[in-house]
Amino acid sequence: MPEKIRNIAIIAHVDHGKTTLVDAMLVQSGVFREHQVITERVMDSNDLEKERGITILSKNLSVQHGGLKINIVDTPGHADFGGEVERILKMVDSVLLLVDAFDGPMPQTRFVLKKSLDLGIKPIVVINKIDRPGARPTEVVDMVFDLFCELNANEDQLDFPIVYASAKLGIAKRELEDESDNLEPLFEMVSERVDPPSGDKNAPFQMLVTNIDYNKFIGRTATGKIFNGTVRSGETVARIDCSGKVTTGRISKLLGYQGLQQVELQEAFAGDIVTIAGFDELGISETLASAESPVALPYVAIDEPTLSMNFIVNNSPFAGREGKWVTSRNILERLMKELRTNVSLRVEETDNTDTFKVSGRGELHLSILIENMRREGFELSVSKPEVIFREIDGVRCEPIEFLSIDVPEEYQGTVIEKLGMRKAEMTSMQTMEGTNRIEFLIPARGLIGFRTEFLTDTRGTGVMNHSFHDYAPYKGPIEGRKNGVLIAMEAGETVAYSLFNLQDRGILFVGPNVQVYEGMILGQHAKENDLVVNACRGKKLTNVRASGSDEAVRITPPRILSLEQALEYIADDELVEITPKSIRLRKRYLDANDRKKMEKKLK
Repeated sequence: MPEKIRNIAIIAHVDHGKTTLVDAMLVQSGVFREHQVITERVMDSNDLEKERGITILSKNLSVQHGGLKINIVDTPGHADFGGEVERILKMVDSVLLLVDAFDGPMPQTRFVLKKSLDLGIKPIVVINKIDRPGARPTEVVDMVFDLFCELNANEDQLDFPIVYASAKLGIAKRELEDESDNLEPLFEMVSERVDPPSGDKNAPFQMLVTNIDYNKFIGRTATGKIFNGTVRSGETVARIDCSGKVTTGRISKLLGYQGLQQVELQEAFAGDIVTIAGFDELGISETLASAESPVALPYVAIDEPTLSMNFIVNNSPFAGREGKWVTSRNILERLMKELRTNVSLRVEETDNTDTFKVSGRGELHLSILIENMRREGFELSVSKPEVIFREIDGVRCEPIEFLSIDVPEEYQGTVIEKLGMRKAEMTSMQTMEGTNRIEFLIPARGLIGFRTEFLTDTRGTGVMNHSFHDYAPYKGPIEGRKNGVLIAMEAGETVAYSLFNLQDRGILFVGPNVQVYEGMILGQHAKENDLVVNACRGKKLTNVRASGSDEAVRITPPRILSLEQALEYIADDELVEITPKSIRLRKRYLDANDRKKMEKKLK
């Protein structure tokens, strides 16, 4: 029954404790058996999520508390996966807005809160990590209130309830002075302040599809909230796609959530979140409805991508050595498969049959896709990320990002200067115990390649976060990478003797005994121009021996770039070659003569 159900989502900035709070709610609601081994961040099931400690995909679960069934959706905290947040907000009746008791509201907090306020949702604010050294919960509550006002919240939304919590310790309080050893105050707040889902169980069946998955036993599955009516396993229902076309199909499986597990149901009612199997083709934002009177639900609008890059069939001399799936047909099929579930992604075919233009929300959004593809055995090359421009009222506009940085005082001058060169405009500055929080509005172009430079300038002590703000008129050209690169002259295996002699020329990206090819990038040149070098030349032997001449060469360890760093680093005429085993940087044109011809054409 709807009155016995509460549907909530947990939204927050990355690393503010969403998944840890879900873990604590699961433990205290009795989902796990006594003595059962429980892994940390149990909701982060994807390998990449566990490795990086971030949530990438939104996930569903439910807990029982005091006769109520609480359906919970754990959402990503990174701005690049905002599409996951936008579509699941249609499933819930309230959100728990988690805010770190030290950090306060961050860029993604602003983004997800704005989306929920626009839908008329009344959030419950959870001030998390109250046990953290330097925590300032009272001050953070004022900052949250200011953010609500800034985002034009209505009177009901401004009257938000507050819970103080430590997800790590598994405690929650209504007032900071209260004693507590569990999350009971949070559960009570959910039952008191979250409205039961609206919907008429006697009306014709309607369900909005907000998540899609594939199960090798039961096929394609669709998860969503039942807005009206009742549905039964084995029933024939109508599918209404985004164009309005109606087809029918039979429900082969009806699944609900009990803790983390999916359990088979015979019937489900309005207000519940369920998973349905039985349709071969089904898309996000489509409606499943009564076969007798099919009526579509409103479409969930997702913000458009802001960044694009070209996915290109790998044509390097090492093509096909390490990858299993290497052809344009393989890559296109994989991208089309991704489109079914990744709502923020766009894929376009180009005039070149070996190149596909892929657009997403940001570098992390696209790099996660690339990382998943390489782990599946794909091999490809990708170009430098480019922002997507739009024409608004006849004016060329570009995406602007809201950037927040926390930087020690001694480095702030350097950082502000560097951001000024990237067309950033400072909007505010706050001092927090030796660290300054500075906020900027900056063109998305200005952030490409900035993170590595920022960490170097702040000696690894700076923290930066950003999210999409708006489109604004074009800000003018931004200077790109200042240094040139060291380019391999010939194919072969790198030799320590040659690398030792090249160290003074710049920073190396490869070590000894590495297979290279002509046109491959071996390192960063100390000067602005590109330099072609021979890294495969060994030392010539002679009959003359002198003391000290045969000492072992000492090579500085190479700088190994991660996938995100490689994508940020490359220039317009360079590519990143990605295989299941390697990440290599290369020139688009491998032959030195071809590069010179292209330079002349561009002039």
